Amino acid sequence: MTALDRDAIYAKISEYIQEQFLGDSGVSELKPDTPLLEWGVLTSMNTSLLLSFIRNDLGVTVPPTHITGKHFQTLTTITDMVHELAPQPAS
Repeated sequence: MTALDRDAIYAKISEYIQEQFLGDSGVSELKPDTPLLEWGVLTSMNTSLLLSFIRNDLGVTVPPTHITGKHFQTLTTITDMVHELAPQPAS
């Protein structure tokens, strides 16, 4: 798998969250700093589904130590975490 750049990761995660979770949340617009946990967009079930998407579609396994509120607060924090954990191309 080729390494994803940060913008591609953001776009894929944003699209997934909008398609899968916004219909039930009452949130109509997703911004980089939308408080996903605070506004109930990411419930425990939704977070589990998102982790599966990140693993299966982006090829990034999120270790249990990273499954914290700090890493799942906003699209920006999720994107940063996934980008940091993503396999990097060989130099």
